[in-house]
Amino acid sequence: MIERKALSTILELAEGYPFVALTGPRQAGKTTLSRMAFPDKPYVSLEDPDFREFAVSDPRRFLARYPDGAIFDEVQRVPELFSYLQTVADLDGRMGRYILTGSQHFGLLAGITQSLAGRVGMVQLLPFSSGELLAAGQLPEALDALLYKGSYPPLYDRPLAPIQWYAGYVTTYLERDVRQLIHVRDLAVFQRFIRLSAARTGQLLNLSSLANDCGISHNTARAWISILEASYILFLLPPHHRNFNKRLVKTPKLYFYDAGLAAWLLGVQNADQLSIHPQRGALFETWVIGELLKGRYNRALPSNLFFWRDNTGNEVDVIIDQGLKLISIEIKSGHTINADYFSSLRKWLSWAGAEAGDPYLIYGGDERQERRNVKVTPWREVMGIAEVF
Repeated sequence: MIERKALSTILELAEGYPFVALTGPRQAGKTTLSRMAFPDKPYVSLEDPDFREFAVSDPRRFLARYPDGAIFDEVQRVPELFSYLQTVADLDGRMGRYILTGSQHFGLLAGITQSLAGRVGMVQLLPFSSGELLAAGQLPEALDALLYKGSYPPLYDRPLAPIQWYAGYVTTYLERDVRQLIHVRDLAVFQRFIRLSAARTGQLLNLSSLANDCGISHNTARAWISILEASYILFLLPPHHRNFNKRLVKTPKLYFYDAGLAAWLLGVQNADQLSIHPQRGALFETWVIGELLKGRYNRALPSNLFFWRDNTGNEVDVIIDQGLKLISIEIKSGHTINADYFSSLRKWLSWAGAEAGDPYLIYGGDERQERRNVKVTPWREVMGIAEVF
């Protein structure tokens, strides 16, 4: 079993909060991790109709069955339970009593903010990080193989082909979650929307273009993007506000959490196709930013990632806001370092001046270098950056 970086974080939070909430996409390993961290706690899946009906119809009696706490999986399915959990926890006072998991972030967060605010330590668990795979000896040797395969745990726990697993994942989990959250009249249109969104990973979000290409309204496109955010399929990377006397874009960029899922949605059939695929650079950028997010989320920290772009097209792929310093990162998928890779960083550093921290270039090659104070980092070592910032 691959050890998760978030394990120590969860155990630490359980010392200081009566509840620990673990959220993230389906099949990211939330149930496995929570049961590993708390092997003595009873496990209850509220996806089970019998348990769910019991919790809804008689929540006091339901909770009385677990006087020493429990792991409640997919707890957002029973929002009525949150108020009763608050009462029970406040009367008892024990820390780490209940472990709550959920794969729909908005539903879980709504229950927590309404009833359990200040009582919950939260961890967002994404699929495996490259550091976790490397420690377990399961990180693919080739970058294209990693981008094609992605990072979802079932692809590393079982002999499954990515092209088959992702097809089942989208049908079995994603489309079911969508039906729970909103009424989609034509599922085929929603499927096309997801695929067109994958084609835009790494690009500025243009809801009008996305809506027009799908034949839906602007408001529907906005709602569907929110659903995909709630299900941890994609996220929006905001632009950094520091302008340095430049006019900045205010539109976020769209990214998928998992490059393998995005590659499948783009119709990639095998890893060999990626070497000449026009979206290879965008998929690599998607993967790197996902790794940086995992580094934050595994430590129960919010994202401090941004991008920077002015209205003339000058852009830095990632800005890590450290408060007093801004860490700039440029991402290039090529195996060979090109002098042009540094041009955007040079411009940004000249504008940022004393506010600029150490700049990084993450690329698709294998050699670590330092060029004129830019730390050139190979793709295999990206977690060294993610776990520091």
